[in-house]
Amino acid sequence: MAQNVVEIGGLFVNEILENLIREDIAPETEVEPEAFWTSLNEIVQKLGPRNQALLRKRDALQVKIDTWYNDQRGQEINLAEHIRFLKEIGYLLEEGENYQVTTKGVDPEISSVAGPQLVVPLDNRRYSLNAANARWGSLYDALYGSDIIPEDEGLEKGQSYNPHRGNKVIAIAETFLDKSVTLTESLYSQVVAFEIKNEPKHQVLEVTLKGGRKVGLADKSQFVGYNLADNKLSSVLLKNNGLHIEIQIDGNHPIGTNHPAGVKDIILESAITTIQDCEDSVAAVDAADKATVYRNWAGIMKGDIHTTFEKNGQKQTRVLNADRTYIAADGGKLTLAGRSLLLVRNVGIHMYTDAVTTANGNEIPEGFLDAMVTALAALHDLKGIGRYRNSNAGSIYVVKPKLHGHEEVAATIELFEHVEHALGLSKNTLKIGIMDEERRTTVNLKESIRPARERLFFINTGFLDRTGDEIHTCTEAGPILPKPDIKNHKFLSAYEDWNVDIGLEVGLPEHAQIGKGMWTMPNRMNDMMTTKLAHPKAGASTAWVPSPTAATLHAIHYHEVNVKEKQADLATRQRANLKDILTPPLLDRTLTPEEIQRELDNNAQGVLGYVVRWVDQGVGCSKVPDINNIGLMEDRATLRISSQHIANWLQHDLITKEQVHQTFKRMAKIVDEQNKTESGYKCMAPDFENSIAFQASLDLIFKGRTTANGYTEPVLTEHRRQAKSTLPPG
Repeated sequence: MAQNVVEIGGLFVNEILENLIREDIAPETEVEPEAFWTSLNEIVQKLGPRNQALLRKRDALQVKIDTWYNDQRGQEINLAEHIRFLKEIGYLLEEGENYQVTTKGVDPEISSVAGPQLVVPLDNRRYSLNAANARWGSLYDALYGSDIIPEDEGLEKGQSYNPHRGNKVIAIAETFLDKSVTLTESLYSQVVAFEIKNEPKHQVLEVTLKGGRKVGLADKSQFVGYNLADNKLSSVLLKNNGLHIEIQIDGNHPIGTNHPAGVKDIILESAITTIQDCEDSVAAVDAADKATVYRNWAGIMKGDIHTTFEKNGQKQTRVLNADRTYIAADGGKLTLAGRSLLLVRNVGIHMYTDAVTTANGNEIPEGFLDAMVTALAALHDLKGIGRYRNSNAGSIYVVKPKLHGHEEVAATIELFEHVEHALGLSKNTLKIGIMDEERRTTVNLKESIRPARERLFFINTGFLDRTGDEIHTCTEAGPILPKPDIKNHKFLSAYEDWNVDIGLEVGLPEHAQIGKGMWTMPNRMNDMMTTKLAHPKAGASTAWVPSPTAATLHAIHYHEVNVKEKQADLATRQRANLKDILTPPLLDRTLTPEEIQRELDNNAQGVLGYVVRWVDQGVGCSKVPDINNIGLMEDRATLRISSQHIANWLQHDLITKEQVHQTFKRMAKIVDEQNKTESGYKCMAPDFENSIAFQASLDLIFKGRTTANGYTEPVLTEHRRQAKSTLPPG
């Protein structure tokens, strides 16, 4: 169906987007819509050819690497020779002079506070709001509703409050307090009253223990504020490792009435930062989809975003949380942000959009559009005309994914400079977060950061996309290990350490975050609590979590580990081994036919389970049941791994094309069964030929080797557009 376009500023703009900018985003920013589009056109004309050249360089390097691996086929890879070759073709750079990152104007959530980070799809307004509001979370709720407390006999969640389970929650929470905000003596389980005592120039917390003895905090400075209700103490605000803990007190509350000190809840500062995502977690394939994403981001920046939904049979309206105020320990007023500090992830440089085209009909780089629109929307924040402030430091934080090396980072910095000029922003207002998730960026990380050293606010390891890129880059070297074995391969552990090593070497502490990747099993919080403690211990000042509940629980880890001290310790170690990073995870044993089929089944089910929602329903990220019915958070990064893995085994004859077809048909029936209760779900079986989602899944495999860098977007976008064309108008 043809869509109406508006010719403006030398571009042809879909009227949905043109209306959005003119009516919803540009007003009050002092940026005229026509000037906005004229500036975007100038950016496209000036920077578009370089964008194309960078993409051609990716392809050219991959051809050379493929040829080299083919020439080595059947021989053990000589890593010294491989490094020499990579330098010769310009893939691996010699490191230049040492330097330090000098980013200024960053908020403390970036520069000095270590804590969890959420990533949320911007096309889902309710999720976006939930994530923005996840700065504070109930520890009681997080513990009660998760599997940290097993549902043994007598401890079931049930339909109503279970006091036995509640007692377990309180015991765990009090143990957390004992470790994080320690009393001079005794334990929080012995506290029967909290009170505020005056001392010269400030107030202190005093607690009464069973038996009447009074004690205080081992570190008095951890008490930072409190609140009163009806002249009674209603909350106590404490601070540890830069993170706040609020003990809420109400002896009349159903929970508080059963606590000797009237404690009704413990609130933790949780998702310190949140990435509002325009990229991997959304399914935005046209102007209407992009408008939804941009409208939600603008609503957050203006502070007027809201959503109404039904829960337990009642309509509820959700809005952004207000800031939190307390009486400070010195008697003044203390105000804390009620919302997570929000970052926005734009798309990668390989994405192009037909929502805006040039005068000669060419699609423009989608990342150019993202940068202009998300920055324009953020002007509402920078100018203080929104309801709330996001960045008090006056910055716009743009996470940029899938960059391959220093030239692509430099091109992004040039883009940001043009956007700043177009929108009247000061130099370096636009900060960049570099996702270290592509092999060429990893091995050249120090040089990749160099052009961004005045703007960098974030680096992180994205082990999911990094694994997908590893498979694609090295696929000519031979068949890859089964996925469970890849996780334990030395290239991944060296990559994780290398990222921290380089980040510390160039001085990221006090300027930028060092991040780690996602926990993908939102229902397995007990396992998460065991596993993700490793992230702050590894020197990461933030790590991704899949939900507000997970953010509250993961916050505990940052109370256990002082990341600043850990980073100082790690800064003295030797840098991780480059040869380990460049060692491909090749199959090192003979697999049985049963092992091969089991791996193929697992991959095929994962591909189908994700693609059927993406293509048929436009869901870019969701909790998808795996082959064992365990809910996993899936996005395009996980899809890239699974599809590239099958394509690799197909190429090296571990499996056959017919075997792939038959496996996918069998797994499609399983996926259909798993989704049978979902409203609007379209079964793939038995009419496989006419299932757009099923055909898309096969294309991801059979075109996986020839698709640039193994990215899944071209196939997904093509089939999603096809699926949308079959929908009734409206």
